[in-house]
Amino acid sequence: MFDLDKWQEILITISKNKLRTFLTAFSVAWGIFILMVLLGAGQGLRNGAQYQFMSDAINSIWINGGTTSIPYKGLQANRDVQLTNEDYEMIRSKVEGIEYITGSLDSRARTLSYKQEHGAFTVRPCMPDHLYLENAHLTSGRWINKTDIEEYRKVCVMGLPVKKTLFKDEDPVGKYIDVEGIPFVVIGTFYDQGNNDMNRIYIPRSTAQRAYNGKNHLGVIWLSTGDAGIDKSNMMLNEIKELLASRHSFDINDDKALYANNNTVEYIRIMNLLDGIRIFIWIIGIGTLIAGVVGVSNIMMIVVKERTKEIGIRKALGATPYSIVSLIIQEAVLITAVAGYIGLTAGVFLLEFFRKFVPASDFFRNPEVDFSVAVLATLLLIVAGALAGLFPALRAASIQPVIALRDE
Repeated sequence: MFDLDKWQEILITISKNKLRTFLTAFSVAWGIFILMVLLGAGQGLRNGAQYQFMSDAINSIWINGGTTSIPYKGLQANRDVQLTNEDYEMIRSKVEGIEYITGSLDSRARTLSYKQEHGAFTVRPCMPDHLYLENAHLTSGRWINKTDIEEYRKVCVMGLPVKKTLFKDEDPVGKYIDVEGIPFVVIGTFYDQGNNDMNRIYIPRSTAQRAYNGKNHLGVIWLSTGDAGIDKSNMMLNEIKELLASRHSFDINDDKALYANNNTVEYIRIMNLLDGIRIFIWIIGIGTLIAGVVGVSNIMMIVVKERTKEIGIRKALGATPYSIVSLIIQEAVLITAVAGYIGLTAGVFLLEFFRKFVPASDFFRNPEVDFSVAVLATLLLIVAGALAGLFPALRAASIQPVIALRDE
């Protein structure tokens, strides 16, 4: 039940010791401020890491050819392992658990032109599944399909920055662009979360092989593993290595013959590291907050000591232990809650300032604190304030009136 007289008394007590109350409140506010900033910074690191992975499929495996470093079955070392269309077909047909798979030639910057507009952009040959592996999204038209590959069609899908440079506000779908002397018809446009990935056009792999090198070579084979975990994706990677080692005659233990990267393993490793950092941040932040709360408790002990005679008079006049305890606890909760709320607000404000006015980088993006975390921090403050006042309150309630009245 709200007791106006009790709260007036608490406010009067606080106003009589402004400096002491301010310093005590500042320690609590600083603790919650540091906790919010550290949690926001930790989330910013996590967002940056997720941004790096989300520009491509997280659950993916990359395979690049390398150069052998170990002699194998009479064959010398230093042989190039060149991936081919046949390797792509072999992996696609024999390895179970593949969700999407693409084979691509090495990307190259080429000069593109349309009417009087020109620009240098990356041209990347690919397969139909490439859209999903890039985590790209069509904004108009369609993507490269199986018929485009089989018929060696001169078609392309361009990123939005390419469209803006060459076509301005004109719809590019159905129009021809010149790619260093070869005409390609635009069949679609796309958006990609990875900004660098949008400064390119995609063309059919088969068309690029015929137009630029006349061979069946591939630069990379890239596939996704669906919902496979670390163990399953590693088994798939080992199976791919065995198939390619047999086909290209190299030792499967030769780490230089193939360059393979399992994104699933890397993603989980980075996320586990960031989870560990988050736990460490909570430990540091709560430790700082506890230091402030201990300060509140010490101050309340001093308050009880200073008001010993007053408390004795109250008890002599019939005040119950509950009324004494509630008075001290409410004062501690008030100081802690108000100071904590100020620190919480200041921390959130600083994070919002960074979000709006500091440009995001590839490794640190959108520092923020989840609403549930803010609610948890508020509950921690209330509990901490109650605990800070509990022990001084119990001491006050245990004071005998006769002893208190003799106190000087």
